[in-house]
Amino acid sequence: MEKLHVLVADDEPHIGRIIKMKLEQGAFRVTLAYDGREALDALATHDDFALVLLDLMMPVMSGLDVLRTMRSDPRWQKLPCIILTAAGQEQQHRLAVESGASDFLTKPFSPKKLYARAAELAGVGAENSGSER
Repeated sequence: MEKLHVLVADDEPHIGRIIKMKLEQGAFRVTLAYDGREALDALATHDDFALVLLDLMMPVMSGLDVLRTMRSDPRWQKLPCIILTAAGQEQQHRLAVESGASDFLTKPFSPKKLYARAAELAGVGAENSGSER
């Protein structure tokens, strides 16, 4: 089975690598972006993303701005998007949901929980869960 393509946008390289490693243990292949502009460039370059994971606080363009751009573009309106952000940002959570986020995870997060939520949103069956890893 071909792995599903996921875009992970986070300005902290170590967080991106952790997410990439966890997702690639299972049903996904990952493209990393380190700011909002890179995320939009990746979306425009690849037409096969099954899911986007966006950090809210990024340079150049915030995750919230990327999400709003995604939801205003017919190509990406229905693309599932999980927002990742630091604890204690309730207002950002509300804005992300209002802007069309599919889910919201607070850092630090459990990589296992992140994988499970990504798999659910991307429609990955339990047989490809990566949970044994």
